[in-house]
Amino acid sequence: MTDVFSDRIPRVGAEIIFAAPLEADSREGHFRKILDALPAAIYVTDPLGRITYFNEAAAALWGHRPEIGTSEWCGSWKLFWPDGRALPHGECPMAIAIKEKRAVRGMEAIAERPDGTRVSFDPYPTPVFDASGALLGAVNMLVDITDRKRAEEIKQRLAAIVQFSDDAIISKNLDGIIESWNAGAERIFGYTANEAIGQPVQMLIPPDRLDEEPEILNRIRRNERIEHYETVRRRKDGSLVDISLTVSPIMDADGRVIGASKIAHDITERRKAHEQRELHFREMDHRIRNLFSLAGSVVTLSAPSARTPKEMAAVARDRLEALARAHALTLPKRFDHSDQPEKSTTLQTLIHAIVAPYDEAQRRVAISGPDVPVSASLATSFALVLHEFATNAAKYGALSTPTGRVDIACAETNDVFSLTWTERGGPRIEVAPTSLGFGTKLTQATVVDRLGGELSREWRLDGLIIRLSVARPRLVG
Repeated sequence: MTDVFSDRIPRVGAEIIFAAPLEADSREGHFRKILDALPAAIYVTDPLGRITYFNEAAAALWGHRPEIGTSEWCGSWKLFWPDGRALPHGECPMAIAIKEKRAVRGMEAIAERPDGTRVSFDPYPTPVFDASGALLGAVNMLVDITDRKRAEEIKQRLAAIVQFSDDAIISKNLDGIIESWNAGAERIFGYTANEAIGQPVQMLIPPDRLDEEPEILNRIRRNERIEHYETVRRRKDGSLVDISLTVSPIMDADGRVIGASKIAHDITERRKAHEQRELHFREMDHRIRNLFSLAGSVVTLSAPSARTPKEMAAVARDRLEALARAHALTLPKRFDHSDQPEKSTTLQTLIHAIVAPYDEAQRRVAISGPDVPVSASLATSFALVLHEFATNAAKYGALSTPTGRVDIACAETNDVFSLTWTERGGPRIEVAPTSLGFGTKLTQATVVDRLGGELSREWRLDGLIIRLSVARPRLVG
């Protein structure tokens, strides 16, 4: 190896600084001043590894000042490998360079200061030889890479967060071309990164919302941030997904906006939950209104047959209690605080409970055909449907008059159960309703969406006919 050290400093300076802490001449003093002024941590050892010189940058990196001529190999308080294992001073890169008489590169270590703080550094130990090839010692430069390591760790952590986020995290340039695509984006939109990167972001936007993207890009160019913008986007299979969108500008080192990052959060379930809550609130309001209306109907129906106010009160009370029992069948089981396990019931049991307030003598409502079991989980849904049929009949149909009748015919064919609700003797139906009330929409949603069945209404002059069909396995559960 050539004596590269002697190419840079006077020979006398090299010999003095490698040998021992002796009185320096003016040239060696000039050499020390140069090294002391350098911001890089530099120290020197003799051929036995004893430290003969270190500059102020090295002392700052170590957090203390080693003893000249006594401390060996490295002036750090403690040493560790990057993985946290202890690194003996005699096995450090400087020791390897002296013992093997070769420069060591590509290693990394951690120095712990006396106060417990740690510094990651790259060492560059280089042995130095005299003109005859004898080893004078070695010089080492320590480059503090703590900030770089911290930046790398933060970058890796952020990359992991982006990669494994449940949300879609996408970046695009100012032309709207997708430049990055995480696993969350693949899960929500269905495209792989290879399919999405390089494509215009418009491929995710439904045709009726294409005007949103130019406005978003214009706001990004103005360095504006868009937060929690709820919209709809299109998946690879063409289906639509409700998302909450946050868009932020991406800037270069000079602070110029060069693109945008998008975070898309799938709010489909949240929106469904919100719609479900709204449905429950409307259902509650509808039930309460129905109960007040039915209370009035019960009193009206009880009046003609009552001979005294006391008898009328008793009849009305009995009918209201029957109505309460029927209404209880429409409540979900979670409202029942009883410790008794849920039990299945039958369809005709539900029908009798529902129509009892309007047919105490069991002469106005006739039930025919086979009975079928109804699972506990569906009893509430089916009772709600029957409750709507009966209350509408009591308010507007056959059960709103003293002589009206309802025939309920049950049938079963090819594992499909059908029910036909036929009203006669009620008010004449001159014109079929042109709009559906909430109760009608509720029964439609329950039969079609919840039970997977079919429901139709036929308005005749002499009364309404309702036809309902549901697969028997859906009722039995």
